[in-house]
Amino acid sequence: MSAPKKLFIKTYGCQMNVYDSERMAEALGEKGYVEAKTADDADMILLNTCHIREKAAEKIYSELGRFKGLKAAKPDLKIGVAGCVAQAEGQEIMRRQPMVDLVVGPQSYHRLPEMETKIRQGEKALDTDFPEEDKFEKLKSRPKAKRGPTAFLTVQEGCDKFCAFCVVPYTRGAEVSRPADRILTEARDLVERGVREITLLGQNVNAYHGAGENGDLTLAQLIWQLDKVDGLERIRFTTSHPNDMMDDLIEAHGTCTKLMPYLHLPVQSGSDKILKRMNRSHTAESYLRVVEKIRAARPDILLSGDFIVGFPEETEADFQATLDLIAEVKYGTAYSFKYSTRPGTPAAERPQVDDAEASERLQRLQALLSRQQREIQESMVGREVGVLLEKPGRLSGQMVGKSDYLHSVHVSDCNREVGDLARVRIMASSTNSLAGELIR
Repeated sequence: MSAPKKLFIKTYGCQMNVYDSERMAEALGEKGYVEAKTADDADMILLNTCHIREKAAEKIYSELGRFKGLKAAKPDLKIGVAGCVAQAEGQEIMRRQPMVDLVVGPQSYHRLPEMETKIRQGEKALDTDFPEEDKFEKLKSRPKAKRGPTAFLTVQEGCDKFCAFCVVPYTRGAEVSRPADRILTEARDLVERGVREITLLGQNVNAYHGAGENGDLTLAQLIWQLDKVDGLERIRFTTSHPNDMMDDLIEAHGTCTKLMPYLHLPVQSGSDKILKRMNRSHTAESYLRVVEKIRAARPDILLSGDFIVGFPEETEADFQATLDLIAEVKYGTAYSFKYSTRPGTPAAERPQVDDAEASERLQRLQALLSRQQREIQESMVGREVGVLLEKPGRLSGQMVGKSDYLHSVHVSDCNREVGDLARVRIMASSTNSLAGELIR
């Protein structure tokens, strides 16, 4: 019997890319590939790329350049580029890096087995279509391998919002939601394999409108269907748009015990002028009213956000409006970035904010967010929380897991197993985690 071929996938960017990488590995598993721990040990290297940051394509070309020596030493090594940079750059990748054998967009990775056959015959393979067939349906069933206690599950892809800074509508396509029965089948399969918490993924996950038995379901209705899955203990979802935070989803946060008290709800800016320039289609006030309704439904919910600082035409007054909004909302965690141009987006053509000024604003914003995060973590000390144990800790007898609020918790003197849900009393807070002990 010949030795199995080895596949190394390097994943960039969001959780959806992590999910896609898993599915690409499964698709190529049909061709006899198993995981390689390093690129040096691989028969095929796939870079699953993200185009959300400035100069993302150049970084991928630089990464590919590092493989030239490896390719020269192993002529049979196959190199592929997948994901959003592949979608955006297409044939240009092969032109600039002729050693690349395969380029596949995020909507076409179910065709990887056929593409692999083609490149093994000495041809190049390029597929950046937006195919009509459902890529998830085309992929064969997962092998029944044991899984860890948490998993991602894509329920919706693409975006119709066309924010002025974002390339997602161009690389992922229009909004598409998966049928509910297929999501439920995949969820049950994951639970059978050891998963106890599922995070539902989508570029605009709360715009979900997948087909159900009696018409399209909202995300809240899908969550209630998942709530009935025996063995599934926790449900999360990301990323949400404020305009799609419907009343039934807000209500679910207060009534569905499996839906965790954590919500990532990006606002990007607190200035109505900048929000309009961003084409966000909401105002600071409408965002705050959504937050008010969510906290009325679930007072202990932890909110997370996204912020872009130094967006074109942002003034100091616009930036101060963002700080004011952050001060009012009080975020448990947040992701903040200095604006960077994404080629092909409307904002890239506008007058840019001075880089040094944008950097200084980002430092002030992150200082405020860090202070809020620290205060919220410190407020957890003394509280009892649920913790899903995910792995052993560095110390003897220690386990590490995530709380209901998605805090990382180190549990001391813990005689429980990976995958157990434990009741834990929080004893201390550190920079990015909490420490606790079992309630016996």
